[in-house]
Amino acid sequence: MSTATPHVPSDHRAPPGAVRRAGGRRSGYAGSVVVNLLLLGLVNTWPGWEAVPFLTASTTLVLGAVNASIVARVVADLVNLLLDLPRPRALGDIVSLGFGIAALVRIWQVFPLDVVGTGWEVVARVLLAVGLVGSAIGVVDALSRFFTGRFPRT
Repeated sequence: MSTATPHVPSDHRAPPGAVRRAGGRRSGYAGSVVVNLLLLGLVNTWPGWEAVPFLTASTTLVLGAVNASIVARVVADLVNLLLDLPRPRALGDIVSLGFGIAALVRIWQVFPLDVVGTGWEVVARVLLAVGLVGSAIGVVDALSRFFTGRFPRT
């Protein structure tokens, strides 16, 4: 009986730290699920979006898109918890960013913030635009990761 370690080709070995990074990613996915479910509860039940003083009654017109965006991220992170593979992660990012873009566009259209006619309206619109541009860049990045099959650099 031999006690020698069987030969494993070098291309089948995990890179140093890969197991540690996978564990870190999984805890990140779990944390994201918890935070997003909490956010969903806070917005829709207690205390509810009505508790935020600068939101108007028009908020109900964007709530569906915002909820869909949050749920898409939760679903993507649950899949990531189970699989932790680059392509499903990239696909989840594409889908959740798509829902996020739709929510941002809807918020831009309805603009349910009680800041119209103030300097804060400009700030809010700039932040929405930054969110749209950042999300579009995220989609391009996720498409690249989907086709290459790589996790994002850490």
